[in-house]
Amino acid sequence: MGRALASAGIALVYQDPDLAIVYTENLPPHFSLHSAGGSDADLFGTAHGHRLEQIKRLVLESGTSTTTEADIAIEGEMRTYEIKIERANVGNQAGILSIVTEITETRHREKVLKSLLRELSHRSKNLLAIIQGIATQTARNTISLDGFLVKFRGRLQSLSNSQDLITDSSWRGAFLFELAQKQFAPYWPEAAGHIPVSGLNVHLTPNAAVHVGLALHELIVNSATSGAIANGSTSVAIDCRETTIGDRKAILMSWIEMLPHETPTHDLSDNSFGRTVLERVVPSSVNGRAELRLTATRIEYDLLIPDAEFEILRRAQPASIR
Repeated sequence: MGRALASAGIALVYQDPDLAIVYTENLPPHFSLHSAGGSDADLFGTAHGHRLEQIKRLVLESGTSTTTEADIAIEGEMRTYEIKIERANVGNQAGILSIVTEITETRHREKVLKSLLRELSHRSKNLLAIIQGIATQTARNTISLDGFLVKFRGRLQSLSNSQDLITDSSWRGAFLFELAQKQFAPYWPEAAGHIPVSGLNVHLTPNAAVHVGLALHELIVNSATSGAIANGSTSVAIDCRETTIGDRKAILMSWIEMLPHETPTHDLSDNSFGRTVLERVVPSSVNGRAELRLTATRIEYDLLIPDAEFEILRRAQPASIR
């Protein structure tokens, strides 16, 4: 029986009606008794021993089994034990049988799961707030239902694309190059080949990944509807390099789009939601700065992102990505 109990990680303690320990089996070394007749205080410490004695006397009187737990510090580590207590008759004498099982790992997993669920709830609420803001602002800046649906679905898909990368990384964030690839894919001409992203492939925090993804979406959609791509050109480039904001390290993500024909006005020229996203929403959300410059032949966008929103995990600088 001892071998079976050991393989199951279970210890047994039998006590007489006076709760003196008569028999033990498979106790962990730190619970070993020097002699029979010890008490719960000898096994679990004074505080737990007094509590367990009260519980066991109630079980003796009522015959109703119960279960409790005890957190015990062992060699500087807190371990949790589940103690199942039931009345057991040996001959004509009723005693107490305790089944002791260590559940430290189980409780640790439960705590981690609860923490993850709280984090998921927090992130979900943030994401819903972003979606609500996008829906409201998109509606304010469109004059028809069809127009609203096209723009809102596109922005929602942008969020989804960014969220896919964040989820795949176990909520750690996303690399800039992969984020650009996700946002460009629906609009970049297949015949054009590589998506021109150069410089540092920084790893963005989840917050930065979502908002930089929105900025890239607005820029690529504008290019595909009225900019370079719409006019048969792929003269678009993104570059990321190190810089500073005051005394803080930062990165500068730059978008440069050369227009094949002079365009006096752009979709981003007026007070559109796309412009609001680029100049206000995104920089504010990452505690950075942004500048959008529109001319008849160029569209330029610079976004400064402070070091709290990114990491440089590798410094290889591939010229472009597909």
